[in-house]
Amino acid sequence: MKMPRVRFVLLSAILAILPLVARAEPVAVHNLRLWQAPDHTRLVLDLDGPLEHRLTSSKDPDRIVIELDNARLKDGLAPLDVGRSYLSAIRAADETDGVLRITLEPRRPVRPQSFVLKPFGQYGHRLVIDLYDEAAVETALTPEPRAAPPTKAALPPKDLIVAIDAGHGGEDPGAIGRRLRTREKDVTLAIARELYKLINAAPGMKAVLIRDGDYYVGLVERRKKARRLNADVFVSIHADSLPGRRARQARGSSVYALSDRGATNEVAKALADSENASDWIGGISSREADNDVLHVLGDLTKYAAIGDSTRLGGDVLRGLRAAGPLHSDRVAQAGFAVLKQPIPALLVETAFISNPEEERLLRSPAHQRRVAAGIFAGLKRAAPWIVARRDNGGPYIEAGPAPAMPVVLPVRAAARVHVVKPGETLSAIARLYDIHVDALRFLNDIQGNELAVGTRLQIPGRAGDG
Repeated sequence: MKMPRVRFVLLSAILAILPLVARAEPVAVHNLRLWQAPDHTRLVLDLDGPLEHRLTSSKDPDRIVIELDNARLKDGLAPLDVGRSYLSAIRAADETDGVLRITLEPRRPVRPQSFVLKPFGQYGHRLVIDLYDEAAVETALTPEPRAAPPTKAALPPKDLIVAIDAGHGGEDPGAIGRRLRTREKDVTLAIARELYKLINAAPGMKAVLIRDGDYYVGLVERRKKARRLNADVFVSIHADSLPGRRARQARGSSVYALSDRGATNEVAKALADSENASDWIGGISSREADNDVLHVLGDLTKYAAIGDSTRLGGDVLRGLRAAGPLHSDRVAQAGFAVLKQPIPALLVETAFISNPEEERLLRSPAHQRRVAAGIFAGLKRAAPWIVARRDNGGPYIEAGPAPAMPVVLPVRAAARVHVVKPGETLSAIARLYDIHVDALRFLNDIQGNELAVGTRLQIPGRAGDG
């Protein structure tokens, strides 16, 4: 059956103008923000909707051009302070072809990366451009030659290294106080810096900061940085918040450890869900999220670290009592992504920023010092047994899981050593010892699959070995 010519012509005309209608309302770019981290500059563009973009680089002079199809600047490009960034200038121009072009002039050679984020939390669509220092990237990609380890007798005494993680930062402000609009990211950094000073003044202890400025660090990168810094303990600092009527009533500090069997209570579950969403607020690419290997250590190391974490949490709770009321006198547990580490790791909620009284306290430098002193007292109390456990090379023992969720922890025997023979592969060795191949990679710092004959591989002990 033929379509009448009039209807056919009308339909063709409608189809022809549909693309023009779609392009009639360009996507508005209504904000541009800049953050400087130690290893990269981040630009964030707020968008009214999704769009296609392209990123190109040129040399002599160095330029990076971001092309945004069917887009326009809503109110022009507001002046940005680029003084501390990798950029000397940012320029924007709306072209007649409907493409918005933003040109970046870097001060030094940089390696750009861009990705789009879908709406999440307080943010809508966003385009993120990260500019990494090219020299630092090349250095990181070049493997360092490994020197033979010194004999055990020659090893000098090693300080207890505490990685202090100030929660949130940059694009992710964390919870915000209702009365004074205090941002969690500012409070956590202030307390982290106070704790840093206390630890570094104590003999036998050393502190390192995961974040020392207003920029965002992804949850996976926080864990990786702690490992690169050879941390023995990881403490993530936060300020809690509750919705509705409970916001004004909830008060006090609390301590959390990792769980892989669900949360000990509803508050712990809600808190873990909120903290784990930080990456979608702070901004990471889907590739970074996909690369998060959650079971890299195998159950044995994971359970041992959980046990030590709950024991350390008890020590820190005792120290926090001197700083103010406790919301809970037991270490709670939930699936916090940032705590998935092979070392004792805690998340400390210093107070409820949603409580006006505690929000006011959290803004006080004197109270920030008291909270830091409470956490430090707990770390100092735990330091002897953590150092003894580390220096003896194990075994890990059951270390008092949270009473609300009994966990039976296996005993870890001392690590074994496997010497690679001709023809052996990493996967075959993993099958031989019935462990995950990624556990072998992690424990022996192996990036690929190649193994040299004679390589000595550390093999984690298993429950019942001895």
